[in-house]
Amino acid sequence: MQQPRHRIRKHRHPVILGAATTLVIAAMASASGTLPLPSRASAGPVSSTGTAGIGPCRISASMGVQMSEGMPTQPGYARSTGQIHALNLMVDFPDAPGTEPAMDRLAEFFPQTTDWFRTSSYGRLTYVPEAPVKSWLRMPLPFPGYGIERGSPYEPGYRHLVQDIVAAADPKVDFSAYDLVNILVSPNAGPSALDTVLSVTFSGNDDAPYADGVPLSNTSFVYSRQDDGSGSYSQTGYRVLPHENGHVFGLPDLYTMEGGGSVGHWDIMSEDWGANNDLLGWHKWKLGWLDNDQISCASRTGTSDHVLEPLAGRGGTKLAFVPLSAESGYAVEVRTQTGNDQAVCRPGVLIYKVSSDVDTGQGPISVADSTRDSSGCTRLPNVHAELSDAPFQPGQTFTDRATGIRISVVDKDSKGDYRVRVTRP
Repeated sequence: MQQPRHRIRKHRHPVILGAATTLVIAAMASASGTLPLPSRASAGPVSSTGTAGIGPCRISASMGVQMSEGMPTQPGYARSTGQIHALNLMVDFPDAPGTEPAMDRLAEFFPQTTDWFRTSSYGRLTYVPEAPVKSWLRMPLPFPGYGIERGSPYEPGYRHLVQDIVAAADPKVDFSAYDLVNILVSPNAGPSALDTVLSVTFSGNDDAPYADGVPLSNTSFVYSRQDDGSGSYSQTGYRVLPHENGHVFGLPDLYTMEGGGSVGHWDIMSEDWGANNDLLGWHKWKLGWLDNDQISCASRTGTSDHVLEPLAGRGGTKLAFVPLSAESGYAVEVRTQTGNDQAVCRPGVLIYKVSSDVDTGQGPISVADSTRDSSGCTRLPNVHAELSDAPFQPGQTFTDRATGIRISVVDKDSKGDYRVRVTRP
C-alpha cells in the first residue's frame, strides 16, 4: 500500500547570533515523498544482525512521518555506505548564462564534499562525484519560466525543468549508472541565497520523472552561493551540498521555523552555513557509519555507567542511548573540536532527544542546553550561539522530570573519554 505523501514548505528566518549584528541564515529546504517499494539501493544499516542488547534503543520509524528519525531508514533513499556515484550536471538559462566555466561551478563543491563524507563516515562512505558533461546545459526556457520558488513541489515547474535537463543531458549521460543526482545551477539564476534560499532536495520521491529507466527520486538542486561576505566562502560554501545530500540518504531537516534553535550547529542538517560541523552520533548510527557494538543501550531500570570516546575518532563506544518509548529516547555522545567539528568551543557530553514520530522541519531532535541563557561561547558567523556551549561537563546532570531519568557526567579520563551515569527509576 502506498504511503501518503507529505510536502512541507520551508521559510528562511534570520536569527540573531553572537554579536548583535550577526545573522544566521536558516539551512536549506527539502521536499520529500516516500517510495512504497525498495529501490536497488537502501539507506542506512542493511542488516539488523548483532542487535542483542540494543534492540530497545533502535527506535522504530513511524509510518506516515516524512524522513523519520527511526530505524531502519525507509526504502527508496540512496544507500549511505560503500561507494556511491553522484551525477553532477551544471545548468544555466538563456537569461542567466554561466559566467564562468561549468567545471568551476563543480569545483565549488568538490573535492570538499567527498572529503566531508569520508571524514564523517570514518571512511565507510566513498562519495564519487562524476561530471560526464563538462559544459553548461542550457535550458530552453528562461529561469522565471519554470516557476521555481522557495518550497516549490516537484511539479509542475520542477517536473518541466527535470524533463528539459534530461533531454539536454541524455545523449551523454546514462542516468541508470548513478545513485544520486546533483543539479548545480548557475549562481546568477534566481535570487541571492542571502535573500531567499532556493536549494532543495527531492528524496525518496514516489512519482519522480524517469530517465534511462530509473526514477530521479533522489535529486538535489543547488542555487546561488552561500556567501555571507565573511571571506570564508571558499572553505564553507560547499556545505550546502552535504546538507542536501543528507536528505538523499533519508535524514530530515533539524532546523525549524525558528531557525537552528533546537539543534544549533551540532548537525549539518540543522545549520550548514558558516563554520564546519559534523552529524550527530544518532545519524551516524542510522546511516550505518557506527556499528551496533559501538552503541551502549541504557534500557534497564537502575543505574548504569557508560564510557564514551569522542565521536570524531574511529572505533570505540560512541553513543549511549536511553529509550523513552518505541518512538523516542535520549542520545548521549562526546563532541570535541576534531574531524568535521570546527565550531566546537565547549567540548563535552552532548545530550539530545530523538523522536521518530516528528516530521522533518518540526523538531525531531532537540539538544539539551547545560548552560541555558548563557549567550554561548562562540562569535563565529552563522553559528547558533546559545547552543554552542550546550555540552555537559563532569559534575553536571541532566534530569527529565517527567520520567525521573537522570544522565550525569561523572568524569573525564586522561585519554579524553567521558564516563556517563544513567539512572532509570
